[in-house]
Amino acid sequence: MDELLKKSFMAGAERVAAWADLLDAINVYPVADGDTGRNLSISLSPLRFAGDEKDKVIRHLLMAARGNSGNIASQFFSAFCTVDSLQHLKVVVQEGNARAWKAVSNPRSGTMLSVFDALEEILSQQDFIPDQKSADQILPRLERAVHETREQLPKLKEAGVVDSGALGMYIFFEGFFYTLAGYTNSYRPVTDVFKDHLVISSAFKETPEAGYCVDFVVKADTSSDDVIKIAGGQESAIIIHEGDLFKIHLHTADKEKIKAQMSALGSVMTWEADNLSDQIKEFMNAPTDSRMHIMTDAAGSLTREDAKKYGFTLLNSYLHVSEKSLPETYFHPHELYSAMSAGAKVSTSQSSVFERHQFYSSVLARFEKVLYLCVGSVYTGNYSVALEWKKEHDPQNRLMVIDTGAASGRLGTIVLATQRYLTQTNDMEKTFAFAERAVKTCEEYVFLEKLQYLASGGRLSKTSAFFGDMLKMKPVISPHPEGVRKAGVVRNRKDQITMALGKMAAALNKDSYALIMLEYSDNVVQVSEFQKQVKELYPQADIILQPLSLTSGAHMGPGTWGVAFLPI
Repeated sequence: MDELLKKSFMAGAERVAAWADLLDAINVYPVADGDTGRNLSISLSPLRFAGDEKDKVIRHLLMAARGNSGNIASQFFSAFCTVDSLQHLKVVVQEGNARAWKAVSNPRSGTMLSVFDALEEILSQQDFIPDQKSADQILPRLERAVHETREQLPKLKEAGVVDSGALGMYIFFEGFFYTLAGYTNSYRPVTDVFKDHLVISSAFKETPEAGYCVDFVVKADTSSDDVIKIAGGQESAIIIHEGDLFKIHLHTADKEKIKAQMSALGSVMTWEADNLSDQIKEFMNAPTDSRMHIMTDAAGSLTREDAKKYGFTLLNSYLHVSEKSLPETYFHPHELYSAMSAGAKVSTSQSSVFERHQFYSSVLARFEKVLYLCVGSVYTGNYSVALEWKKEHDPQNRLMVIDTGAASGRLGTIVLATQRYLTQTNDMEKTFAFAERAVKTCEEYVFLEKLQYLASGGRLSKTSAFFGDMLKMKPVISPHPEGVRKAGVVRNRKDQITMALGKMAAALNKDSYALIMLEYSDNVVQVSEFQKQVKELYPQADIILQPLSLTSGAHMGPGTWGVAFLPI
């Protein structure tokens, strides 16, 4: 595969990641559970490495596939990613479309399958030539297929939106074909292309649904008939057989029973389960879109669940654990810290400049004013990238950017307090001023268990790490605009708690109104106990428990915890 094709696959996957929040917001079919954006982002993430060994990429697509949409898409792309020249584009699209239709027991037009059909149809009529004219002939046909989904499925018509999975495929192919054509700077905002069909009707209601949406991979030791018999009897079953592996998606009332049955047949290699009732409730109670919006970086110890609950946007960095690479908020903390404890190779990287630009475009397409509370410029290049993008694309100053100088819990605390203030005032100018004050007054102290992870990440000499761990020294650090400061060294857990309480006492009194964030890595039980102690000391404060940002966790390691606090 040549470099242009590789770049085109990456552009498509990164565009889907940037528009994932919108895909989640209109995801009503087959169930209004608001997870298509997440599922497609996870499922298509292996395409960022298209061009590597084909069998390896296909296997990663199988392992990563999540949800109804992700499993269908993974089957299309298991063929599509094998394309090695534009001359073979038509053939791999035909094969991918055939696989996608076979992936689901009850395939329906009006879904992403209609977009695959449309792509096969247009390529059967003309060859793709890598220029703007050819791309402009293909994309309108795909656009029409997405528009038509609203009329093809009654549930979409009732909700007044296009199909989320179909829209996700359009977004991918727009990135893919325009990159091939060398035309990457003038994407029409998705909100302009489908502007009348991206807001769910207030009259739409979803019927509550019990049970779980489950995705897993099993390496079966017995006959495939046994696997198919168990999985095929469940709702929404998708069963994909690839070599010695079965990738299965289904809805079930008893996830533990399914897991036990599959474990009896072989090795369950991956397992993901979402509570459908909780997802539907969260989706139907999601904050209504405001004209004013906040965006921040996932380095701020904030989760996708936080973003959905409060209504802000998270820009991810990437976390790489062994051969698995995903946006950081799509990893489970347990998976990271277990891998680190086992000595697995772990690293982080920023999202590409292209992906960050797509995020800026997506939020400004959806909101009138956006405040970007950016991770400290000393830690990443996000602040400078945002300012450069503004010069060319934001003449009306609709994207307001603050270099918070913060990361992990300090950034998260600033964001949550600012989001609450914006919700109360709906005044972006006042909110901007509030955020600037919060940046000056918020403090954070992070307690590390070991120095070795900072050393392995190049943030501390390995000699210092060796002697520190040998002497049982536990460093305490604090993120500041100029970088991480060493705030002290303690000997044990008791000394860590004493120091944390002392730092809070210096800034807060018993009657203080404050937002206090306690961060955990793989030690949620211990930090939860500390939370009880803090609640007794500061009864007027809002004290929340949060997982430490996984990019921070990747550099600081298991056993790390922290406290951030902001007087309000």
